[in-house]
Amino acid sequence: MTTDELIEGILKREGGYSNRPSDRGGPTNFGIAAMTLGEWRHLGRPATIAEVKALTVDEAWSIYWARYVTPFEVIPFDELKAQLVDFGVTSGPVTAIKTLQRLLGVPVDGIIGPRTREAMVVVPWRLTNNALVGARMAFYVAIAEKDRVQREANFWGWSRRAISFLV
Repeated sequence: MTTDELIEGILKREGGYSNRPSDRGGPTNFGIAAMTLGEWRHLGRPATIAEVKALTVDEAWSIYWARYVTPFEVIPFDELKAQLVDFGVTSGPVTAIKTLQRLLGVPVDGIIGPRTREAMVVVPWRLTNNALVGARMAFYVAIAEKDRVQREANFWGWSRRAISFLV
């Protein structure tokens, strides 16, 4: 899977402009939230609604590549890499990496270092991938149990998205 294919999948799943009251990230475009766009552009503040609406596909692609694909470039299995990138998009790359590390039984530091890479090639990648789907579901259930708004607005979408990565 190429980087272009990986990012095209994210853009397809994320869709265009949205500003739902239940979305804690505020306005988003191509899945890029106002805070992320403000950080990316070094604005010192979240991007405005107008700035989010004006986000281009090319800039969104650059943000996804730099912030969400690059941390997972060392993953040797395309399907697992795609899921980790997607999990990183919905929950942050560090959360995705720490969840992977817990599953692999390696020190949890949020960095894909030598021990994490070694463990990934010892455990069958399909097992790791499908266990990660389960861990994502547990993560989303925990959020939904604590926050009724998130449960009603996002839980089923998050669930469908996670389950789509089963192999």
